[in-house]
Amino acid sequence: MSDTAPADETRPTVGRPGHVEAAAHPEALSERVVAVVVTYNREQLLAQCLDGLAAQDRRPDAVVVIDNASTDASGRVADEHPLGADVVHLHRNVGGAGGFAAGIARALVRHDADWVWVMDDDTVPRPGALAALLEALGSSPVRLSVLSSRAVWTDGRDHPMNTQRTRLGASSREKRDAARAGGRPIRTASYVSALLNGQDVRRLGLPHADYFIWSDDFEHTGRLLRHGRGLQVPSSVVEHRTARFGNAQTSPGSRFYYDVRNRLWALLRTDSFSPLERVLHGGRTALGWLGVLARHRGDVAGVGLRGVLAALRRGPRPSAAVLAADGEAAADVRAIERAAGR
Repeated sequence: MSDTAPADETRPTVGRPGHVEAAAHPEALSERVVAVVVTYNREQLLAQCLDGLAAQDRRPDAVVVIDNASTDASGRVADEHPLGADVVHLHRNVGGAGGFAAGIARALVRHDADWVWVMDDDTVPRPGALAALLEALGSSPVRLSVLSSRAVWTDGRDHPMNTQRTRLGASSREKRDAARAGGRPIRTASYVSALLNGQDVRRLGLPHADYFIWSDDFEHTGRLLRHGRGLQVPSSVVEHRTARFGNAQTSPGSRFYYDVRNRLWALLRTDSFSPLERVLHGGRTALGWLGVLARHRGDVAGVGLRGVLAALRRGPRPSAAVLAADGEAAADVRAIERAAGR
């Protein structure tokens, strides 16, 4: 489907087939869930991701694929997959951050999503992944803003790129509430399978498209969870099929620029984190950067310095401006951001 075609919400291939266990609050299973996948030049992995969505015990009600101006067959794979996704072919590559901003906005504006299930194209959800998230949602005694899956590598080990810490300072009651829903409380989440509350995104806005890659999910889920509740659900499992087992700082290369700039943007130019959290996250981040410099000093020192200077010079541009080459996507983003007062 082209990026100018109207959303088709009556496709018989996207619905709610299959049996799932009953939740404590069965209405959670009837929430309208729209999956958003962002892809760039990963045709084989994208096919596996879409196969995984099609094999869900409880399928998403619609699927949006953002093709980030791929130069391989990723766009064709998305168009021709029997899942029947709403495929948006962007005219230029705006990175994962821009793709998620466009995709989440489209899910809310054109598919009326109650919840948006976001993932990269190298994420392959196991059959019960979405059902487990919704079962946890239905079992939670408190309102939730973000739920996330357990991300594993191809050999079943927990993926270090998607490690989520238990929320610092969570009260015993918060931990009990999370345990009742089968999870643990979290403060931020990775976009490698995160279920976002559509009401909260409409109220607080979209991820910043100008981040391009890295830390867009850290800032955005941090914003949603500053005053909201988040839950990591270990029974919801997805495979993060990266080429290598490691975190984002294992071999950052030129991308270290985005790591530095974006983390500074998130900590210094947003209110997604409290002053204490800024200090704690900043200290942990600085230690991580020192480790990167120790391992790759000659390769990344100049790159990191450019990131620092860029972060100090200006903040992220409005997401609609980043997506200006794609009028329909920019209009969707603008509609959500204006409603959120951003």
